[in-house]
Amino acid sequence: MIVSHTHRYLFLELPLTASTAIAKELIEHYDGKSIYYKHANYRKFLKKASEEEKKYFTFIGIRNPMDQAVSHYYKYLSNHNEKYADIQEVKKTKNPIKHYINQRIHQRKFKYVQEHNPSFSDFFMKFYGIPYSNWANLDKDKMNGVISFEHIQEDFAKVLKDLGIEAKRPLPQGNKTEAKTKHFLEHFDTKESQEKAALVFGPFMKEWGYSFPPEWKVDGFMMQKKGAYDRYNYFKKIFWSLLGK
Repeated sequence: MIVSHTHRYLFLELPLTASTAIAKELIEHYDGKSIYYKHANYRKFLKKASEEEKKYFTFIGIRNPMDQAVSHYYKYLSNHNEKYADIQEVKKTKNPIKHYINQRIHQRKFKYVQEHNPSFSDFFMKFYGIPYSNWANLDKDKMNGVISFEHIQEDFAKVLKDLGIEAKRPLPQGNKTEAKTKHFLEHFDTKESQEKAALVFGPFMKEWGYSFPPEWKVDGFMMQKKGAYDRYNYFKKIFWSLLGK
């Protein structure tokens, strides 16, 4: 989480949305400073924020969840930064419960990929089933700006403009996923995986303005799990809220 009291903004670092690059740029060039822990949510900020700080321009990154799924697959495949190899690292974090749960989930997937070397399609079909959501939904209505991973330069520039800040340079990007060479859509290379993607990701994607390639012809699947998505989101928001205390 990055805040600037000079420019009156708050940036929420959602994982896998180039948040590291954005945070680094804000700190180095736009009077930002890191508070709490990296992926803290908005509720954490509100807990101690003054009335004036609650008025700060708040923005978050977002990314197509299909792209995130492919990125996760390659991180497991390459053991990216050896992140999933040692569960003990979670003891060093400022939110150990959240990280312990997340790490256990990641370790299960990491172990499977390392042991079986599956195709992305096989990996996706095995581990994805319930409607997708993430904590960007927790306080979506409180966000003044959104930086999409797909339009990161334009959206970052727009946020600066909305804040009345002159951009000093294009946003540098780093921490790219190793071995990821194909466009993420190319990994959904079977009709079965495309239809499942529509079921799993459809409600979230519609909420955030994403769409599926028209040639997939999955519009009929896209909102079939909307009811399950709403119910799942309700309980997830309670969970995310408690982690922000």
